[in-house]
Amino acid sequence: MPGLGISMVLVSAAVSIYYNVIIAYSLFYLFASFRSYLPWSECFKEFADEKCLNTTTGVCNVNLGNGSMVLMNISMVHGSNLSCFVDEGMELPSKQYWDKVALWTSSGLDDTGKVVWHLALCLLLAWILVGAALTKGIQTSGKVVYFTALFPYAVLIILLVRGATLEGARDGIEYFIGQKSNITKLASGEVWRDAATQIFYSLSTGWGGLFALSSYNKFNNNSYMDSILACVINPLTSILAGFTIFSIIGHMAYISGKPVSNVIDEGFALAFIAYPEALTKLPISPLWAILFYFMLLTLGLDSQFAFVETVTTAIQDVYPKAMKKRRIPITAGLCVLLFFLGLPCVTQAGMYWVILIDTFCGGWTVLFIAVFEVAGIIWVYGGNRVIEDIEMMLGKKPWIFWLWWRVCWYAVTPALVLIILVWSLVTFEPPSYGKEVYPRWGIILGGLMCAFCLIWIPVVAVWKIVQTPGTLWQRIVKCSKPAENWGPALKKNRGERYQHMNNMVEVEIPDVNSDVDNATFQHE
Repeated sequence: MPGLGISMVLVSAAVSIYYNVIIAYSLFYLFASFRSYLPWSECFKEFADEKCLNTTTGVCNVNLGNGSMVLMNISMVHGSNLSCFVDEGMELPSKQYWDKVALWTSSGLDDTGKVVWHLALCLLLAWILVGAALTKGIQTSGKVVYFTALFPYAVLIILLVRGATLEGARDGIEYFIGQKSNITKLASGEVWRDAATQIFYSLSTGWGGLFALSSYNKFNNNSYMDSILACVINPLTSILAGFTIFSIIGHMAYISGKPVSNVIDEGFALAFIAYPEALTKLPISPLWAILFYFMLLTLGLDSQFAFVETVTTAIQDVYPKAMKKRRIPITAGLCVLLFFLGLPCVTQAGMYWVILIDTFCGGWTVLFIAVFEVAGIIWVYGGNRVIEDIEMMLGKKPWIFWLWWRVCWYAVTPALVLIILVWSLVTFEPPSYGKEVYPRWGIILGGLMCAFCLIWIPVVAVWKIVQTPGTLWQRIVKCSKPAENWGPALKKNRGERYQHMNNMVEVEIPDVNSDVDNATFQHE
């Protein structure tokens, strides 16, 4: 399925462009936190205007219901079971700092403005970090990931302990998972699409990252147990992060005298507006901000390594000798290219471009690829053949084991992904940022980006059929079968099942690590 592989590589490359921009945001906020006070904690004259709402006074306006408005202490507001009244036109200082200092936000997608120099420098630093970690491939990135994957857990636990001790934390947690949760949002197709793509993000499903990184495993590595552990740890981590974030947001709601639902933001606004605002309410707030944004940095780098490694592994498979001799300049050249492609995302219209690429390349495209991937592996290559391949590596499994996986592979998984895809397409709404709705040409451009990543699946399929001799049906049947040289790359792993390969020339495996017994299957 070379066409599907090309699509995965293109999607990983496209997402890595804007994903490193998000890492650049984290770097900017991390550097900004190294002060005696957080620069977004108050309405400072450097960026604030008359719409800036100062949340540090400890008092707020309360509507008594008879048309009168009084100024009341926050503690009295809670004691009287009242709520603070905030004019809809007012903005938090963290919101104005985000728009005016961090992004220099323009009026829309068609108002590019100029390059935001501090974000461009942070983006350059982000690509230097990624390039340095990937210069020797899995040898360096594998060691770096031990830190980038484990450090966020330490920070999450520290922030959770601190957040749980704050007043109002329980209200935030009950909004996250409890009686105050808004379960009506489960009726939205966009919510399910976001949930599916988030799972694909965190597990690297549909991006090609799993194929790229797992190809460095030993042939008999217990990949089944690895996948089970990853699928269990991933949602547990999300739950841990949810408790951590909502405990502090609950405290923010308590301090501001507003319901939790009026404090919550989504996406970038949560990480760079709502949470920064909440951090200002904590004692020694710069310390917590440094920990939080360093955690975001390590989380982002962890995912970015997988995206870029997918691209470099694809180059390595096509040009193994060139990558073996010139891996450092090729990896550096790729990082430089992706850096320049990401410069539009650090202009004054950068946030609009980030959301556009995220919506179409990071959302729709991955859902389509997931459908094609399941169909290609299970219905074209064959689910039973997959079972035989797995048993060849891990040993025989009982029939009840495979009955479960046949149900999932043939029915449950494709049905769920297809339902989410169709549902989200039917309920599609154009992306927006704040009050700015994207112009028609922006939506068309996003659709073209999605099409460019997916078009290679039918194009390569047609090209393969045309190149194959025989009638049309014979060509389709032959192209749907594994190639003659398909099988384990190393001769010692072929066994009886791939005995026909024993007289063939063995594939040259790049010297990734002396103790790595590469499990990659040989292909065309």
